[in-house]
Amino acid sequence: MSINSTNTDKAAMRELLKGSLVALVTPFKNNEIDEPALRRLVDWHVEQGTHGIVVVGTTGESPTLSLEEHCQVVDIVIEQAANRLPVVAGAGSNNPIDAIMLSNHAAEAGAIATLHVAGYYNRPCQEGLFQHFKAINDSCDLPIIVYNIPGRAIVDIQPETLARIAELKNVVGVKDATGDLSRPWLERQLIKGDFAFLSGDDCTTVAYNVAGGTGLISVSANVAPKLYSQVQELTMSGKFVEAQVLQDKLIRLHTLMFRETSPAGIKYAVSLLGLCEAECRLPVIELTQQTKDDIKAAMQTLELI
Repeated sequence: MSINSTNTDKAAMRELLKGSLVALVTPFKNNEIDEPALRRLVDWHVEQGTHGIVVVGTTGESPTLSLEEHCQVVDIVIEQAANRLPVVAGAGSNNPIDAIMLSNHAAEAGAIATLHVAGYYNRPCQEGLFQHFKAINDSCDLPIIVYNIPGRAIVDIQPETLARIAELKNVVGVKDATGDLSRPWLERQLIKGDFAFLSGDDCTTVAYNVAGGTGLISVSANVAPKLYSQVQELTMSGKFVEAQVLQDKLIRLHTLMFRETSPAGIKYAVSLLGLCEAECRLPVIELTQQTKDDIKAAMQTLELI
């Protein structure tokens, strides 16, 4: 399977969706998309050994991007990546019409898959969640990763519902941001065949992979991509003790990323590397000085700066 194929071969997709996939920030300058910085970030992640990029997700500030900007960012990242690493495009919406439109654009742009969040704000029941993903599945052939993040979406895709969704022909994996480490154990009993189990939580990723996870869609990989790739490579090799030792060193950095509203923390950290501005769009605001100082100190301890 080629890196930019839109055919849903679940076994091949499971192999592509492994390791550390960065939930890429969207750089802004004067409240506009900073295209040079965005291209610079893509090149840097290729150099640093990131296994894949997830663009215009939560960390990419998708809620404050216009549809035109959303598509623009997807186009730029895929063009700059130039098949050097896989790109997954965020395409989620509580409106399936928009989700389908964004999926079709991602397919045309050359994404390998789309990431679709559960129906936030609408608060659908479990059957409504299934029907939402079925509508997307039936309208676009691009592989789908289900994004379960009840902390933001309010609704929680239960294991039995995820198993039903996983039977849809284009659904190839899940990004689990529930923080519930029983989920991969339970879901693997229900989901048969090839399926990518991706953690959506940097703090618990090692434990998640012990339970059968295959990778991580990471916030903190924006600032320490090489280290997060190493953690994932260790777990993929079954070296969980070594992964734990490295994760112990990284845990302080990650917790600081969420002390205040994300992605303010991670964007400030990336700005210290000189890769983009710290600027976020409202309602996300600038960090307090104490948090800035603590992030800088954590990065210095890790010898990132």
